[in-house]
Amino acid sequence: MRKAILAVTAVVAAASLAACGSDAGGGGTGSDKVTLTLWHNYGTEQNAVATQKLTDAYHKAHPNVSFKLVSQPGDNYFSLLQAAAISKTGPDLAVMWTGLFTLKYASGLTNLKPLIPAETLSKVNGLDWMSADFNAENGPYVMPLERQFYIGFYSKKALAKAGIAKVPTTWNELNSACTALKAAGYTPLVYGNGGQSLGATFYPWYDASYLAIGAHSVDDWKGLYDGGIAWDDQSNMDQYTKWAALQKTGCTNPDILTKTNNLDDFTSGKAAMIIDGTWDTQKFTDAMGDDVAAFVPPFSDSPIKGVVEYPGDGFAITSYSKNQQAAADFLAFMATPEGAKLIDEAGLIPDLEGSTTTNPVNQQMLAFAEEQGFVRYPMLDNVVQGNVVDAGNKILPSILAGKTSPADGLGQLATVWNQLPEDERGSTYK
Repeated sequence: MRKAILAVTAVVAAASLAACGSDAGGGGTGSDKVTLTLWHNYGTEQNAVATQKLTDAYHKAHPNVSFKLVSQPGDNYFSLLQAAAISKTGPDLAVMWTGLFTLKYASGLTNLKPLIPAETLSKVNGLDWMSADFNAENGPYVMPLERQFYIGFYSKKALAKAGIAKVPTTWNELNSACTALKAAGYTPLVYGNGGQSLGATFYPWYDASYLAIGAHSVDDWKGLYDGGIAWDDQSNMDQYTKWAALQKTGCTNPDILTKTNNLDDFTSGKAAMIIDGTWDTQKFTDAMGDDVAAFVPPFSDSPIKGVVEYPGDGFAITSYSKNQQAAADFLAFMATPEGAKLIDEAGLIPDLEGSTTTNPVNQQMLAFAEEQGFVRYPMLDNVVQGNVVDAGNKILPSILAGKTSPADGLGQLATVWNQLPEDERGSTYK
């Protein structure tokens, strides 16, 4: 699952008539009126803003196509979607996470390859991660909304006040920075579940992705899926032991399991660093201006040179939609310059080849791979089994909090993996 999500009571809103002009590419240009129902689990975050902008613009260019946007609660979104697929009473379009989540729900989705021109699809990054067998030649089931990063954010003022000349890139540098930041009066690295509803505690897979980057190459990551690397392997144990030490040494806030206003601590200047994602970049830049910048979480003994850059979610067409071509034409619009501009205006990074972003912190993230040679990794929780992810949501925060030892916690994850059906532990992603 790609990211943090705000839970809200389900509401329905019709798309308004505002936004840009310009022919939005694709169909929807016939005389028959069509209403496309779109489910999302974005709450009020930037992704919801982008969704509204895109649907408004498409409706203006194609007045016969209207949208009914339904904001579903994040904590049981997929259960609702699955129930709707069984009864065939759900939406035409639905937010879908990529990677193994797409494959899990593929039977209720429509392959986009026959519906969207190949030239259009060729402009989109990362279609492998939303196609059967993770091979784009098989055709994607999702049109990505954005290019996402799991990433760290820091306050330039805080680091400068603490006398830290450069952003940490290793475990040792991070520990030294924490010592200096504490002495300067800051919470060095703040954790909490503010801004999300995926559980009672902070979402651990942002950190877990970088812990895996610090231990394994991108090619070796599949071992965590097929058993080539056990979850309680010594390489993982070493990483999680160093991670757990952050709370013990005061590098984090002591209430990491209960804190709900961690984003506010960061934007107000109480905390110097936070690990989050691109869906909150605009929130940080609006509050902090040019004081905020991005950094790659330095969970590595040697200078970190990997970054999580991934098309984490987007929109899929349900298999039972009666308006599939009209829905596909809207998705094709997302891959046009007009669509990319609207996504950028919402504070997100368009997922198109060669695209840039006007948000300077988002652009800084793109530079990690494009200019500094960082290796791109997927989101770990999108490429390991859902049962492992669900277990990790409960187990991993307690490791950082010192409630569970790394050996016990990773041993529990290894047990969960061993109990998976055999066909979910093979060499083919399913």
